[in-house]
Amino acid sequence: MVEELNNRIRHFRKASNLTQAQLAERMRVSRKTVNTVENGVFAPSVIVALKFAQALGTSVEHLFELTSPVG
Repeated sequence: MVEELNNRIRHFRKASNLTQAQLAERMRVSRKTVNTVENGVFAPSVIVALKFAQALGTSVEHLFELTSPVG
């Protein structure tokens, strides 16, 4: 079974009235990093996931979830 990582970055980003560029600036990463993670092209490293959570004022658990249960 292949696990996939879903994220709610776009939801939290738009709720915060931020563009991808503004979020990237807050996180000190490139806009391309925000775009590729937001669109599910790449799974973020732990550090980048924590930066997303901090910049969006939420927890990693609220931003990311696996599509299949562990176990």
